[in-house]
Amino acid sequence: MEMKRINAGKLRAIGYAPRERVLRVEFDDGNAIDYQGVGTEVWRKLSTSGSAWSYYRDNIEEEFSGKRGVARKAERPAGLDDLFGAPPGDAKS
Repeated sequence: MEMKRINAGKLRAIGYAPRERVLRVEFDDGNAIDYQGVGTEVWRKLSTSGSAWSYYRDNIEEEFSGKRGVARKAERPAGLDDLFGAPPGDAKS
């Protein structure tokens, strides 16, 4: 599921899996909730809302069952040495 970064209230990121109808909401405290049975219209309204935090509180938080989890931290992008190896003559001990 691709996550969309947002800065709205306590929301940090949101994502949606249309096939499974799962909405993932990640919070600024590192927690996440996966909501089951969320339709594409709810996702569209949340992801385009000018007040995503209010929309979430009014239309999602109490309306859908959710499973708590922990938001995944973004992995550090690989450095050039990780991708291509150290340059010749640059031995790391």
